[in-house]
Amino acid sequence: MPRKQADLIIENASELATPEGGSQKPLVGRQMHALKIIKDAALAVKDGRIVAVGKTATVRSAFKASETIDAKGKTIVPGFVDPHTHLVFAGSREDEFEMRVKGASYMEIHRKGGGILKTVRETRGTGEAELVRDCRKTLDIMLEHGTTALEAKSGYGLTVEAEIKCLRALRRLNEIHPIDIVATFLGAHSIPAEYEKQPDDYVKLVVENMIPAVASSKLADFCDVFCEKGVFPIEQSRHILQAGKKYGLKPRLHADELTAFGGAELAAEVGAVSAEHLLYASDNGLRMMAECGVIAVLLPAASFSLMIDKYADARKMIVMSVPVALGTDFNPSCWVESQQLVIALACRQMKMTPAEALTACTINAAHAVCSASEVGSLELGKKADVLILDAPNYSFLGYRFGTNLVSKVIKKGKLVVDLE
Repeated sequence: MPRKQADLIIENASELATPEGGSQKPLVGRQMHALKIIKDAALAVKDGRIVAVGKTATVRSAFKASETIDAKGKTIVPGFVDPHTHLVFAGSREDEFEMRVKGASYMEIHRKGGGILKTVRETRGTGEAELVRDCRKTLDIMLEHGTTALEAKSGYGLTVEAEIKCLRALRRLNEIHPIDIVATFLGAHSIPAEYEKQPDDYVKLVVENMIPAVASSKLADFCDVFCEKGVFPIEQSRHILQAGKKYGLKPRLHADELTAFGGAELAAEVGAVSAEHLLYASDNGLRMMAECGVIAVLLPAASFSLMIDKYADARKMIVMSVPVALGTDFNPSCWVESQQLVIALACRQMKMTPAEALTACTINAAHAVCSASEVGSLELGKKADVLILDAPNYSFLGYRFGTNLVSKVIKKGKLVVDLE
């Protein structure tokens, strides 16, 4: 029987490791640990899609290709999906890093006009073209470290015009960069300085002006809120998320990051796609999330960056069948572009196994950005978003850290990064 024509075959890999069967629903509990592992593996691509996965001899007997990549001694895994980034901002906050080293807390810095509000001032004064230029550099680094799709939030504008500017920048980046970008409107990231004494008026601005403008321009898929003591309380958060839903923006929220605040419960109540951070989430809130299928997006690099001893209880969530995803929380306070480092922190600080962490950074993260039918696993028909790691097996993710294990990145069947 004649062999079919493929565009690309990756062959002779020491190992191929991928989540399996999670395209319809995120993987939970023991499913997160049950990777499909193939030794002496190969993968075939046609028109940007995966057409074969299996042993090298089996794939080679069924397909021929105009291009081949020899992955001998290396490992094939899906491209990472980063479900929580604050990609668009101007400036930096290294001065606040030193303040944290000396013991200042996140909210102490925030109350002094630092943190988010400092970045808001700098982002408002930066043009769209400059934002695109700077973000493109960040995306290049993320791609080199294996991220092939991500979610990116606005939230450093906090006026109608500045939020739209940031979201337009994201749309442009999605057009010009290989990484797939899903945009989230986060106008409710903080109360801006000019509304410090009138927070209800700012919420009104978000609901009556920002959300309609974002929705009519089709600039975002999601609406997010920083639901936290001292920022947006439960009632305001509910009001904003419900307003977003009326305009077709799917809800997600920063929840229970700094205090036990009822964010996990609210996420379940409003049918959020995800609740993110969750360091202080209650057992009742987690049970509600599990029942409603709300994805817990955990961000261990945020805890590491803030120099706090507390991390989200991933083990409890997995036992409770809460679907768990992992993200970087890339932002000027948590400046990390690598999901590989996130996996290392998740294994060490949250006691996730390497298999669970890989699942959380791929298929479950894809669910958190509503893209799991297309990306997040190496299965037939999906986009060929593939990483070749300079490692003999997937467990080197987490085990070896502080370096980049990526050898090659294939995005939609095209070689976009070659670090050999």
